[in-house]
Amino acid sequence: MSLPNKLTLFRVILIPVFMVLFLCCGTVGLYLSLLVFLLAAATDYLDGQIARRIRCVTTFGKLMDPMADKLLTLGALICFMSADVPYINAGVVMIIIARELIVTGIRMLALEEDRVIAASFFGKLKTVFQFIMIIAVIINQIVDVYRAPMSGGIGNFIVFVLVIIAVALTVLSGLDYVYKNRYLLTFK
Repeated sequence: MSLPNKLTLFRVILIPVFMVLFLCCGTVGLYLSLLVFLLAAATDYLDGQIARRIRCVTTFGKLMDPMADKLLTLGALICFMSADVPYINAGVVMIIIARELIVTGIRMLALEEDRVIAASFFGKLKTVFQFIMIIAVIINQIVDVYRAPMSGGIGNFIVFVLVIIAVALTVLSGLDYVYKNRYLLTFK
């Protein structure tokens, strides 16, 4: 197995570690979950860079890299809903899940025609903003530990704006995948 594919699998392994730290380990867990998430996000960047540099772009990597991103994002969102994080609600999570299922379905249809659909520009941009949003949420949760209850703050506003941007990019990238691959949706 190539190094980029090992990094992708490592990212998948980090997901339950992140979730346990975020949900079960108090303030220290928040700090550690931030570090684990940053490490996982770094592997997302590194696996693609290394794969292109050593010319080791594989079908496994094209399929599993975006899947690992989806799992990491959804794992974080589930944690946030469980912790009643402001602005992360069922509507936000449903939009993101729906987009991921639709794109995964399109990729499966493409595989039936021996085609692999790699991540698009909008798909990558969506992932970057979702990761930025998740990092901001974790930092805001850490800050909330030290902030007086109900004091609000700029952190909540930043999270709110990032949630809106992430959801908008999620919808836009989903529409982009559907439009570019509409020939696969023939309903045969």
